[in-house]
Amino acid sequence: MKEEKMKLPKITLDDFFTTQEERDNKNREYVKIIPVNEITNFPNHPYKVRDDEEMFSMAETVKQFGVIHPIIVRPKENGGYEMISGHRRKRACEIAGVTEIKAIVREMTDEEATIAMVNSNNQREKILPSEKAFAYKMKLEAMKKQGKRNDLTSSPTATKLKVTAEIIGEEFGDGKDNVYRFIRLTELIPELLKLVDEEKMKLRPAVELSYLTKEEQQEVFDAIEYTDAFPSHPQAIKMKKLSESGKLTIEEIDDILEQEKPNQIPKFKIPEDKVDQYIPKEYKSMEEKEDYIVHCVKETSERERKQKQKQNEYIR
Repeated sequence: MKEEKMKLPKITLDDFFTTQEERDNKNREYVKIIPVNEITNFPNHPYKVRDDEEMFSMAETVKQFGVIHPIIVRPKENGGYEMISGHRRKRACEIAGVTEIKAIVREMTDEEATIAMVNSNNQREKILPSEKAFAYKMKLEAMKKQGKRNDLTSSPTATKLKVTAEIIGEEFGDGKDNVYRFIRLTELIPELLKLVDEEKMKLRPAVELSYLTKEEQQEVFDAIEYTDAFPSHPQAIKMKKLSESGKLTIEEIDDILEQEKPNQIPKFKIPEDKVDQYIPKEYKSMEEKEDYIVHCVKETSERERKQKQKQNEYIR
């Protein structure tokens, strides 16, 4: 009978140069106080971190009470940490001058980190279409690499991509078709994508425009700028078909945008330079300026109505 050899544990360099505690921690998560400057943002982080009023309010809270909920990071191979969840809390610390932050340190693969990063923003009150677009795309690609499957469908012809999109849609409250639509937005030039974020252009026409070449998209954006007209879904479909046949010219784009749309509301236009001097500086976006102007008109109208009412009472 052949004598079995005893299998000895493999010895690595880590066994010589690290403590048992460090080796144990390497394979599990733990909480640690980390210098903020040792944490880098997640690569191509799709969610915007804005230095707005809410951020400065958060920074003031952090200055007084610290960060209540720990962030989540993963260790980097060459030292330091990569942010998974907590980009806004980290920015609040930077503004508040807080140099250290409590963090959950967790070992993760690239795919696990991407999925965790996207999922951690699932509960945000407002997510911009552009943020959804790139987040959905990143998570879908990560899940495909992981080989994720599930039993949501029994169809033998269903692709892994479709199943994955369905999972994402359920998690974020979107149908799988909308997941596809949002991902298509990543093919838009930044100028057109911004119009979607600002709710000036709807999702459906934006998706159709994403099939145009970058040069054609720029021409559409330029035409939108000087005509102040946004394409409807049927108009965007027409542009897409013309693009596919190589017949989408600047003239065609202008003609399409200048066509009157069903139920289109006439726009009342005021040159921006005529009113900017009367609008407080804190109103920066066009939407804020428009709301301020409407508010002032309402106030003036109400004041004039009351004055006329007093005059009529005096005459009586």
